[in-house]
Amino acid sequence: MAVSSAAMTGLAAPVQADPPEGPDQGQCRIFDDPQWEGWTSHAELGKTLRDIEATSNGRVGVKQVGTTKQGRELWAARVGTGKRVLMVQSAIHGNERTGTEALLGILRDLGTSRDAATEQLLSQVTLVAMPMVNPDGGELNRRMNVYGWDQVVADHPQLAGAPTAWYHSPNGDGIDLPGFDLNRDFNPDLNYVPRPEDLPGKQTDAGFFLAPESQAIRDTYLSLRDEFGAVDAVVDLHHMGPCGRTTGGPQDGKLISVSLDYPPLGVNDGAAYKEKFPLLDQDKSRRYALSVARGIQAAYGSQSPLAGVGRYLHPDEREYAGQGRSAFALNGSATVLFEVRGQQDDLGQKQHGMLIQSVRTGVESLIAAMASGEVDRVSGNDFFALPDYGWDTRVTD
Repeated sequence: MAVSSAAMTGLAAPVQADPPEGPDQGQCRIFDDPQWEGWTSHAELGKTLRDIEATSNGRVGVKQVGTTKQGRELWAARVGTGKRVLMVQSAIHGNERTGTEALLGILRDLGTSRDAATEQLLSQVTLVAMPMVNPDGGELNRRMNVYGWDQVVADHPQLAGAPTAWYHSPNGDGIDLPGFDLNRDFNPDLNYVPRPEDLPGKQTDAGFFLAPESQAIRDTYLSLRDEFGAVDAVVDLHHMGPCGRTTGGPQDGKLISVSLDYPPLGVNDGAAYKEKFPLLDQDKSRRYALSVARGIQAAYGSQSPLAGVGRYLHPDEREYAGQGRSAFALNGSATVLFEVRGQQDDLGQKQHGMLIQSVRTGVESLIAAMASGEVDRVSGNDFFALPDYGWDTRVTD
């Protein structure tokens, strides 16, 4: 490509992190004592973003785009002036935060690097990063946010007496506080207002934009679409289980580092949605995901544990219309799911650093491929040639 992932590394050089010791590339177990060290807290995030903004001399802009029910700020940082728009969100599940660290590193380098390659990228692409979109859950090291159904009804009084939304729970991850799986709280009708007759809904249906976090993500997307006419791509950074091993390919049998996916919208590439949402382009999402995979592989070579990339669980019938990546895809954006191996409390320090670097390189590679136009030239069908990881039926995204 004209501007390759290798060129991108001139501004954010992937550090060849020492791989975990031993033939298994690290442990695939949950620590009895959760590993909290080395992760950016919400309080640290705000200060770090303001420091990045200040040292960038105006290149990076930071904006508060919402507030959680516990009063924590939701931040978006923007860099670049290009017409192609990439929106990246991380930690919608509060205990999944390698993406937060990766985005901070990218923003820091894009804000301060003055070389020609960086200038070219920023002239072609506008990056909007939301590094921590569920800080209330993050402070508890849990998947859900914190939001009681009584609070929901107070905020949406038209729902008084309606059934509880199916993706709201009275507790989660061993913590006796109510909340949402925020990654089910999206609707492809981006102007949707919650209606009591739509509740409780079901897993395959759209969500209801009930929580302030999902509303802030939606509103950020709409603001960009109003400004640019379209949002080219949305990336959602997640974690999965710690023990997935690739099936086939150059790393057959080794632990996967990152798995990638396009929107889960049911049979025949979301055929049931295409009449109402004609902008849906599943092949476009696969092209963007493939560009991520190829960038990671090119940066590290076929045998590095940082390059253990493959496809995420995606049986044809899998359908989650209430995920943000599905809602935004139905509005014409390419959307890519990253699933890093292991939750934040599964990861020892070496795995922690390695997987942050893999995510960072993947996002950087996508920026480069968007700037060069490579995402428009690859074949989406080649995405299916990526290895899987011995898929089972457990789904967590």
